[in-house]
Amino acid sequence: MKLPSTLFVLLGVLPLLTVAGPLAYGICQTGCNAVVVACYAAAGFTFGTVTAGAGVPAAIVACNAALGVCMAGCIAAGFAPTP
Repeated sequence: MKLPSTLFVLLGVLPLLTVAGPLAYGICQTGCNAVVVACYAAAGFTFGTVTAGAGVPAAIVACNAALGVCMAGCIAAGFAPTP
């Protein structure tokens, strides 16, 4: 049985048309947080214990920036729950 090529196109576009629910959003956010905790640990710090200020190491600033990009990616990927 030969499947029409339009079926493959529709199957390729289908994930772009769907929006995941709150569970997927939570999993994505948890993944981001796990990565930032590992980033802090690699820099020798504990996530949540460093306060903002002029003396913050560049590695921590980079970890925080990466966390922001990751969390924004969760929303851009369509994982954010819709009202």
